[in-house]
Amino acid sequence: MLRRLGWLIGLTNRSAQAKKLPDAKPHPAEVQPVVMLDSVQEIAIYIHRFHNLDLFQQGWYQLKLTVRWDNDEYAPVGTPARVVQYEAPSLVSDEVFGVWRIDDTDNSFATQPFRIKYARQDVYLSIMVAFDLPIPENEGSPLSAVILKFELLYAPVLVNGSDFQASPDYCPAAIHEFRIPPKALLGLHSYCPVYFDAFHAVLVDVSVHTTLLKAGSRKVHTKVPSIAYSTTNDVSGESIDGSTQALDQVASTDLKQVMLVKALLNARDTLLAELQKRSDAINHAVDLTEFTSKMNDMKLFDSFLEEPVAADAEDSAQGKPQNGLERVNGRLEFQSDRLLHNLSKDDVLKIFNLSGDQVFYLWNTFLNFHRDSKTRILDVLRDEWAKDRRAEWSIWMVYSKVDMPHRYINGSFDESSHQIVHKRGSSLWKLTDDPAQMAAMRAELHRRSIAQMRMNNRSIQDMQIFGDPSGIPIVIIEHVMNATQRTSSDNLYTRNLDIIDSITASTVPSSEAVKKLSSASAAQIGRDLKIVIFVHGFQGHHLDLRLVRNQWLLIDPKIEFLMSEVNEEKTSGDFREMGLRLAHEVISFVKKKMDKASRSGHLRDIKLSFVGHSIGNVIIRTALAESAMEPYLRFLHTFVSLSGPHLGYLYSSNSLFNSGLWLLKKLKGTQCIHQLTFADDPDIRNTFFYKLCEQRTLENFKHIILLSSPQDGYVPYHSARIESCRAASMDNSKKGKAFLEMLNNCLDQIRAPTAENRVFVRCDINFNTSSHGRNLNALIGRAAHIEFLESDIFARFIMWSFPDLFQ
Repeated sequence: MLRRLGWLIGLTNRSAQAKKLPDAKPHPAEVQPVVMLDSVQEIAIYIHRFHNLDLFQQGWYQLKLTVRWDNDEYAPVGTPARVVQYEAPSLVSDEVFGVWRIDDTDNSFATQPFRIKYARQDVYLSIMVAFDLPIPENEGSPLSAVILKFELLYAPVLVNGSDFQASPDYCPAAIHEFRIPPKALLGLHSYCPVYFDAFHAVLVDVSVHTTLLKAGSRKVHTKVPSIAYSTTNDVSGESIDGSTQALDQVASTDLKQVMLVKALLNARDTLLAELQKRSDAINHAVDLTEFTSKMNDMKLFDSFLEEPVAADAEDSAQGKPQNGLERVNGRLEFQSDRLLHNLSKDDVLKIFNLSGDQVFYLWNTFLNFHRDSKTRILDVLRDEWAKDRRAEWSIWMVYSKVDMPHRYINGSFDESSHQIVHKRGSSLWKLTDDPAQMAAMRAELHRRSIAQMRMNNRSIQDMQIFGDPSGIPIVIIEHVMNATQRTSSDNLYTRNLDIIDSITASTVPSSEAVKKLSSASAAQIGRDLKIVIFVHGFQGHHLDLRLVRNQWLLIDPKIEFLMSEVNEEKTSGDFREMGLRLAHEVISFVKKKMDKASRSGHLRDIKLSFVGHSIGNVIIRTALAESAMEPYLRFLHTFVSLSGPHLGYLYSSNSLFNSGLWLLKKLKGTQCIHQLTFADDPDIRNTFFYKLCEQRTLENFKHIILLSSPQDGYVPYHSARIESCRAASMDNSKKGKAFLEMLNNCLDQIRAPTAENRVFVRCDINFNTSSHGRNLNALIGRAAHIEFLESDIFARFIMWSFPDLFQ
């Protein structure tokens, strides 16, 4: 290799002497054999379980998988190379039919059809399929991403399993794609949950494993022109250019082959490290005796090290290995420059074959290890995935801290909660004094910065999120805390970590507590009964909050949930009546679950949480004020408010929406609208909302999470966040004073001391409403208000970033 490169360098000097050789004549092109090294990318996908969260239709379902390169639609697709059924699905005969199949027309793999009959049904498939993707000849190692495509196929109950499997016309119901970046193709072992969409809410437990494998070598005969000199300048130039181009092509091929060998060695190291890491994690040793005794580096490369290899004088003088290998901590390390200049083609081919055999041996060892310990490995990968979500999704989340404000008085407006951590925040104050507009502008600036980002990580990318990163909701997390809790950190990254840690610190047990719990017997510990109540808003449906419920179920599958129906089609009446009905519904549900839990074992504790949308939050607080709920207040755990008008509509700046409220009051006489607008009594201090804020409805919650949106025109921004607004602080009338009294009463409940540190978080959700267009819903702010019910990505971000608040 070195001689060839030196010869190429000297080509220019010899060209200057071409005119002195009048007898030189062109020689015909020489046909030289070139050894091409072929590799293949293998993507192994393990499908463990199909869990039906919320499918709307019963029937036969089936999963279809395809794998392809991302760079070109005409690139070769992955071919199913091996399928291993770990164990037979544990289903009765009428719930599953047939076996998996491979379709040669599109190189897809499809699981056996299975029948879904009820919600939260599990189907354990326990199957591993490995796809092989040939790497194009012009690439030494994988340079493109790989797309995994999961399709959910459906057939109605009238079709039996045999008809569904035999029919060529399948019915695609939903699609979910993932992207494996090039960095991850040499070695990735990751949990990959497949969650199709809001209308097909299922969870497919999947893990993905990748490696690079040797496919073999072959000889290709390439024409390489001999060196030719001519008496004419034109002829000599053509000859030299032609030779140089051919030699450059050969040199490029050699470089790609060297890079391919390095990629194989990286894949080998990754597999070996992964085997050791996973075996330690599950306390299951992997037998690598044969590898260490017969296939380790020292054994494989001893003969290679002894062979003389051409090297330059500098390396020889320094006493360095002349073959491009160095021993580091007992292992062989390749130095790319030395490898490129010193190794011959035969040496590269030898290392390619030896390292390829190593990778193949370790890959088969890993697959056997995975088959023996599939469930425990999946659990470890799932835990790692859950921890990584906080870091990955922080791209769309902005963290900040504010002090809990002191009691508001007239003429003061707390601007600390609206200050922007970025330096350009001060300039925004000059543009507008409206906190909602400031929050929207802040989110838009962050959205523009995301649009300029280049996503280049090593994790599997969910295309529901990474497909259009700039269209994903921006979530601004604001942790409201007491002055004694605040830390002084100027670094933004450190501050974000401090905020996350401070939010979760109060919910994580100490190490001593964990030791005490682990030493106690299961009978003494008992179990916690975790109940979540979901309450819809005005003229809503009991399934309105199903997307948030589904995300909560993914965080904690053991929760018992109630989708409140008692006020469905009854939300136009008095809040007191709606609250009383909800209280009785909740008490009945809790008693039933308590009796069931007591029969199955010792009941240690009860955690009662509430999630409300819009005026559903007012109904929840009204129910908690009922005397019948008093024995259950000590069980209150987490309160999640989605755009709730906690301070009513006393200061609403949306004139169009206010006109609609006026029409509802005049034409339909809706009682709850009178109460929301403080029109139910001439004296504001005798109105329903003023009295409600005096009730201790928030004091007993351990965690309070207020979700608002500056784009929501249906609920005043300050009312959803339980904070003051400029109009109220400048209002010295009786109305302004009453409003501040209501606000102070609510915040006093949140400030009240508790046995545990209460977590109080405000979350601003800024949706991408560009797809809504300029319609009436977007104009009056209804689009963002409904987006809380139709999008679950914001819920994923919050709930998976702070899972301790929801467990």
